Amino acid sequence: MHLAELNVGRLLAPTDDPRVAEFMENLDRVNGLGRRMPGFVWMMEGSGEPGTGNTENNIGDDPQFVANLTVWEDAPSLEQFVWGTIHKQFYERRQDWFEILGEQHFVMWWVPRGHRPTLEEALARLHDLRENGPSDRAFGWAQLKDADMWRSHGCVHAAE
Repeated sequence: MHLAELNVGRLLAPTDDPRVAEFMENLDRVNGLGRRMPGFVWMMEGSGEPGTGNTENNIGDDPQFVANLTVWEDAPSLEQFVWGTIHKQFYERRQDWFEILGEQHFVMWWVPRGHRPTLEEALARLHDLRENGPSDRAFGWAQLKDADMWRSHGCVHAAE
C-alpha cells in the first residue's frame, strides 16, 4: 500500500495578485523537489503552465480554493519532504498566503500501489475525517506509527 494525502487551502487573493506572488513563484521549485524526493510516487498536476503548480485544481467554483494531492511510498518519505526540505519554510509561512480554515483541511489514507486517487475521492476522504474522526479510511499524522517529525516541527493539532 501507498500513502495518499490531500491538503486544501484557500488563497488570500487570486493567483495573479501580488499578495500571493511569492508563493506562486515558488510552486514549480517546491513541487519539482517533491517529485524528485525518495519515496515520491505521484502528484495531481495542473495544466503544466509555469508558475501555476496545482492551483488549477480548485475546489468548486472558487478559484482561490485549491488542492494538493500526492501519493508516497510511506509516511517517512512524505514527512521528510514536508519538514526536511525547503517545503518546511513555505509550510511555516502558510498564513502569509492562505486563509486560516476553521475546519480540518488535511487528510491521509492508504491506497493500493498503482492507484491514482481523484480529487473527488480525496475530498470524500476529507469529508469522512471531518464527520467521523480518524479511522482506517481517513486519518492524520497522529495515526501513523512510523511518523514522528510532525510532533517536533510545528504541526498544530488543527492541521493534522
